[in-house]
Amino acid sequence: MARFGLIGKDIDYSFSKSHFSEKFKNEGLKHTYENFDIDTIDKFPKIINSTKKLRGLNVTIPYKEAVIPYLTKLHKTAKKIGAVNTIKVSKKGKLIGYNTDYFGFKKSIQPHLKPHHKKALILGTGGASKAIAYALKNLNIKYKYVSRKATSNDVLTYNSITKDDVHSHQIIINCTPLGTYPKTNECPNIPYEGIDKTHLVFDLIYNPEETKFLNIAKLKGATICNGSKMLELQAKKAWKIWQKS
Repeated sequence: MARFGLIGKDIDYSFSKSHFSEKFKNEGLKHTYENFDIDTIDKFPKIINSTKKLRGLNVTIPYKEAVIPYLTKLHKTAKKIGAVNTIKVSKKGKLIGYNTDYFGFKKSIQPHLKPHHKKALILGTGGASKAIAYALKNLNIKYKYVSRKATSNDVLTYNSITKDDVHSHQIIINCTPLGTYPKTNECPNIPYEGIDKTHLVFDLIYNPEETKFLNIAKLKGATICNGSKMLELQAKKAWKIWQKS
């Protein structure tokens, strides 16, 4: 029997525990999967030291970047991205960080891409957004971040973003937790009047299935996509990583 789990904050909503618990049951495996809900990353070492037979972890908001200093080493892709969402615990106790968000997002957005989808806005600048940026670069799609603060020319702010900015970027991706259950009335503060039927609007959130962000975009005629397929794909990739000797 091996143990797996999810590191995050306020993660009762997460799909990971039910997904892996059902997978283990269906495959006749006696592994367990549990949520490690911590209010500070400082508690991470205690989980590692006190959880016997731990073989792997998923990492979610807000620790995808903060967990890196605690790891033994990073896979090359995670190192390039600068964020980790999957950790393999080796038999010798080494903690190896990977990023499967990049893989999940790329594979889930590709079927929706049209020739005119050339530029994207990434809402948020956290660990998840870094994986999305890496995937977009790999797909030859230009992007700009939207954040509360402008830190470079590639970053717009929620206070400065205009209808024209939204209209000229045909892909909009929400990488913030705004709209996650139970706070379903929240959504990113952008000029939604810039969205039309040419847009592809993607929300990494999967609970609820259709966030307020997606609902508004759908009413504007945009193609919408939530994060459920991305999550499924990144989870499959994580499982393959954990199974490697």
